[in-house]
Amino acid sequence: MAVRVRLKIWREDKVLETVALVNSGYEADSPQLMIPISLAKALGIWPPPPDSKEDIFETAGGPSRVWVVRKSAKAMIVAEDVSSKEIEIDLVVSPHVDEPLISDVLTGEFEIVLENVAKGLWRFSWDPPSRLRKSEKRSFLT
Repeated sequence: MAVRVRLKIWREDKVLETVALVNSGYEADSPQLMIPISLAKALGIWPPPPDSKEDIFETAGGPSRVWVVRKSAKAMIVAEDVSSKEIEIDLVVSPHVDEPLISDVLTGEFEIVLENVAKGLWRFSWDPPSRLRKSEKRSFLT
Protein backbone atom coordinates (compact mmCIF):
# COMPACT_ATOMS: atom_id res chain seq x y z
CA MET A 1 0.00 0.00 0.00
CA ALA A 2 1.00 3.67 -0.08
CA VAL A 3 -0.19 6.92 1.45
CA ARG A 4 -2.62 8.96 -0.64
CA VAL A 5 -4.45 12.06 0.49
CA ARG A 6 -7.44 13.96 -0.88
CA LEU A 7 -6.45 17.36 -2.27
CA LYS A 8 -8.52 20.38 -3.15
CA ILE A 9 -6.72 22.35 -5.87
CA TRP A 10 -7.68 25.71 -7.28
CA ARG A 11 -6.22 27.77 -10.08
CA GLU A 12 -7.94 30.95 -11.20
CA ASP A 13 -11.63 29.99 -11.56
CA LYS A 14 -11.04 26.22 -11.62
CA VAL A 15 -11.48 24.15 -8.45
CA LEU A 16 -11.26 20.39 -8.23
CA GLU A 17 -10.62 17.54 -5.84
CA THR A 18 -8.32 14.64 -6.54
CA VAL A 19 -6.33 12.02 -4.66
CA ALA A 20 -2.54 12.38 -4.69
CA LEU A 21 0.28 10.02 -3.76
CA VAL A 22 2.67 11.23 -1.05
CA ASN A 23 6.02 10.49 -2.67
CA SER A 24 8.97 10.98 -0.31
CA GLY A 25 11.32 10.06 -3.16
CA TYR A 26 10.17 13.07 -5.21
CA GLU A 27 12.77 15.63 -4.16
CA ALA A 28 12.08 19.24 -5.13
CA ASP A 29 13.26 22.76 -4.36
CA SER A 30 9.73 24.10 -3.89
CA PRO A 31 6.25 22.78 -3.02
CA GLN A 32 5.47 20.85 -6.20
CA LEU A 33 2.56 18.72 -7.32
CA MET A 34 3.35 16.60 -10.37
CA ILE A 35 0.23 15.94 -12.40
CA PRO A 36 -0.75 13.95 -15.48
CA ILE A 37 -1.78 15.76 -18.65
CA SER A 38 -5.46 14.95 -18.03
CA LEU A 39 -5.38 16.91 -14.77
CA ALA A 40 -3.37 19.73 -16.40
CA LYS A 41 -6.15 20.05 -18.99
CA ALA A 42 -8.79 20.22 -16.23
CA LEU A 43 -6.78 23.00 -14.55
CA GLY A 44 -6.30 24.92 -17.79
CA ILE A 45 -2.53 24.52 -18.12
CA TRP A 46 -2.35 22.17 -21.07
CA PRO A 47 -1.06 22.87 -23.62
CA PRO A 48 1.67 24.47 -21.50
CA PRO A 49 1.12 28.18 -20.91
CA PRO A 50 3.78 30.76 -21.89
CA ASP A 51 4.96 31.10 -18.27
CA SER A 52 5.79 27.38 -18.02
CA LYS A 53 9.34 26.13 -18.18
CA GLU A 54 10.26 22.91 -19.94
CA ASP A 55 12.69 20.88 -17.84
CA ILE A 56 14.19 17.41 -17.53
CA PHE A 57 13.65 15.66 -14.18
CA GLU A 58 15.76 12.69 -13.18
CA THR A 59 13.40 9.93 -12.05
CA ALA A 60 13.72 6.31 -10.97
CA GLY A 61 12.73 5.38 -14.54
CA GLY A 62 15.31 7.69 -16.11
CA PRO A 63 15.17 11.28 -17.40
CA SER A 64 11.67 12.65 -17.94
CA ARG A 65 10.58 15.80 -19.78
CA VAL A 66 8.16 17.93 -17.74
CA TRP A 67 6.66 21.43 -17.78
CA VAL A 68 6.88 23.47 -14.58
CA VAL A 69 4.38 26.24 -13.92
CA ARG A 70 5.68 28.06 -10.84
CA LYS A 71 3.27 29.30 -8.16
CA SER A 72 0.35 28.52 -10.44
CA ALA A 73 -2.19 27.06 -8.00
CA LYS A 74 -3.14 26.60 -4.37
CA ALA A 75 -3.89 23.32 -2.66
CA MET A 76 -4.99 21.91 0.68
CA ILE A 77 -5.52 18.46 2.09
CA VAL A 78 -9.15 17.69 2.79
CA ALA A 79 -9.40 14.98 5.46
CA GLU A 80 -12.63 13.63 6.91
CA ASP A 81 -12.52 15.89 9.98
CA VAL A 82 -10.10 18.71 9.15
CA SER A 83 -8.28 20.47 6.32
CA SER A 84 -4.67 21.57 6.11
CA LYS A 85 -3.61 25.14 5.51
CA GLU A 86 -3.61 26.43 1.94
CA ILE A 87 -0.26 26.14 0.18
CA GLU A 88 0.80 27.95 -2.99
CA ILE A 89 2.21 25.28 -5.28
CA ASP A 90 4.11 24.74 -8.49
CA LEU A 91 2.31 22.46 -10.92
CA VAL A 92 4.61 20.08 -12.78
CA VAL A 93 3.02 18.44 -15.81
CA SER A 94 4.38 15.05 -16.79
CA PRO A 95 3.19 12.77 -19.59
CA HIS A 96 4.65 9.83 -17.64
CA VAL A 97 2.62 9.91 -14.42
CA ASP A 98 -0.86 8.47 -14.08
CA GLU A 99 -1.73 10.08 -10.74
CA PRO A 100 -0.74 13.29 -8.93
CA LEU A 101 2.49 13.09 -6.89
CA ILE A 102 3.24 15.24 -3.84
CA SER A 103 6.90 16.29 -3.54
CA ASP A 104 8.97 16.12 -0.36
CA VAL A 105 8.76 19.90 0.12
CA LEU A 106 4.98 19.91 -0.33
CA THR A 107 4.70 16.98 2.10
CA GLY A 108 6.53 19.11 4.66
CA GLU A 109 4.40 22.19 3.95
CA PHE A 110 1.24 20.12 4.49
CA GLU A 111 2.80 18.83 7.76
CA ILE A 112 2.23 15.21 6.77
CA VAL A 113 3.80 12.57 9.02
CA LEU A 114 4.08 9.14 7.44
CA GLU A 115 3.45 6.61 10.20
CA ASN A 116 3.25 3.28 8.35
CA VAL A 117 3.46 3.48 4.59
CA ALA A 118 2.95 -0.28 4.15
CA LYS A 119 -0.41 0.04 5.94
CA GLY A 120 -1.24 3.44 4.41
CA LEU A 121 -1.25 5.25 7.76
CA TRP A 122 -0.40 8.91 8.24
CA ARG A 123 -1.27 11.93 10.37
CA PHE A 124 -0.77 15.68 10.47
CA SER A 125 2.11 16.84 12.69
CA TRP A 126 -0.41 18.58 14.96
CA ASP A 127 -2.47 15.39 15.39
CA PRO A 128 -1.79 13.40 18.56
CA PRO A 129 0.39 10.34 17.81
CA SER A 130 -2.62 8.11 18.42
CA ARG A 131 -4.61 9.81 15.60
CA LEU A 132 -3.73 7.68 12.60
CA ARG A 133 -5.40 8.52 9.31
CA LYS A 134 -5.99 5.99 6.54
CA SER A 135 -4.84 6.41 2.97
CA GLU A 136 -7.40 7.41 0.37
CA LYS A 137 -8.15 4.98 -2.42
CA ARG A 138 -6.39 5.73 -5.68
CA SER A 139 -8.39 7.86 -8.10
CA PHE A 140 -7.83 10.74 -10.47
CA LEU A 141 -10.60 13.34 -10.48
CA THR A 142 -13.58 13.19 -8.14
